[in-house]
Amino acid sequence: MNSFTGSESPVSSRRRFLTRAGSGLGAIALLDMMNASRSPASAAGVANPLASKSPHHPPRAKSIIFLFMEGGPSHLDLFDPKPALDKLAGKPMPESFGRPLTSMGTVGNTIMPTKRKWAQHGQSGLWVSDWYPNVAQHADDLAVIRSCWADGLNHVGSVCQMNTGAIIAGRPSLGSWLTYGLGTANANLPTFVILTDNKSVVGGAQNWSSGFLPATYQGTLLQREGPPILHLNRPEKIGATQQRGLLDLLLDMNRHHAQSRPTESELDARIESYELAYRMQSSAPEAVNIAEESEITRKMYGLDDPSTEAFGKNCLMARRLVERGVRFVELYCGSGSGWDAHADMEGNHSKWCKASDKPIAGLLQDLKGRGLLKDTLVVWGGEFGRTPFNERGDGRDHNPWGFTMWMAGAGVKAGQAIGTTDEIGLRAVDKPYHVHDLHATILHLLGLDHMRVTFLHNGRAERATVNGGKLITELL
Repeated sequence: MNSFTGSESPVSSRRRFLTRAGSGLGAIALLDMMNASRSPASAAGVANPLASKSPHHPPRAKSIIFLFMEGGPSHLDLFDPKPALDKLAGKPMPESFGRPLTSMGTVGNTIMPTKRKWAQHGQSGLWVSDWYPNVAQHADDLAVIRSCWADGLNHVGSVCQMNTGAIIAGRPSLGSWLTYGLGTANANLPTFVILTDNKSVVGGAQNWSSGFLPATYQGTLLQREGPPILHLNRPEKIGATQQRGLLDLLLDMNRHHAQSRPTESELDARIESYELAYRMQSSAPEAVNIAEESEITRKMYGLDDPSTEAFGKNCLMARRLVERGVRFVELYCGSGSGWDAHADMEGNHSKWCKASDKPIAGLLQDLKGRGLLKDTLVVWGGEFGRTPFNERGDGRDHNPWGFTMWMAGAGVKAGQAIGTTDEIGLRAVDKPYHVHDLHATILHLLGLDHMRVTFLHNGRAERATVNGGKLITELL
């Protein structure tokens, strides 16, 4: 007997049944795929704040590696040659250049020439000094911005501004804005990672803080000594099943606690951090294990030389991290203001240029050889540059009024110098670009419109560039 009612024939009814059943199976598969893109926390009813998001426009880069030369590298001795320094050497700074307020009150000292030898490199003919011979071999990959400027005068405020856009702590870092705008590309690794090579970064965690953004978006500082990530491995006496059960119980407790406190983002961050740590147990040890790299690769980064080993290790780790989907890796060279050459410019910069030259060149070569440079934006620079006049006879003071940074990869128009400083390299005069302009351009290259990445805070739509910033169109 036909068990279906109505005028449908048994054949058509069976076809409809199978069609509906097939659609249902597809829906089940879709649901599984959707759940796979969510964390266990979100599956339990808490929205996953790190879910991948669509960019505003097609991105040129998937990741960024920010090479931060902390302390203030001298543009006058690296990428911005000024013959006038030799002509005016030993003379008081001409009044026509103004008298800036400096950090140490050294404006009355005399013009200090550079001891560097300069040469043009590559088909582009970019000028690079003999302090960076290996980086110079990649001149055609660099877009050198000689007309950068900032607002800070001391290290704490200036490092903070280069990271957050403001000289006063409390705003989200650029890496946090990027994580907020795009989410994660690898659910098993942090999205925003910080690596140091020397001492603690001036200002500490304010430089990778999420500020008023939810706490989930803050950066993850990897350790210099020992395991890069502390307490990652499961205790020997606790099995995988037992650990998962403990985390599930903790997840239920945190979820119950969060339901009555929907505005406290730290609770979401706590839930997600436990789950991320659990997932990282299988992925992170492999990601940071540079021992599996070939001897040729290790030498390319300078791991065979004590003077380049620390920063070279971090550069190699940065390549491994972006290769695995980490969006933002910030590497500090000379962390703790190592480049701060108020005295003994030759000794200070000789040390840090040697520490960074070969590792940076190795990073560019490795990224290019693996086809990663086209999808990775590499940024080099410090919190400011240094003055054309001397301090203590053989050093240079802080210079936020005109300094150099460069970018490579991600389809930027390379092999060019953008903008200029004045005759002695004190101030940006042609095409001056502020820190906010740098941040706007970086976000643009990663697919985000800096004016559309907003977060409502205290009734105000906040942006990474503090409602300022313009694109450095010459790069594009």
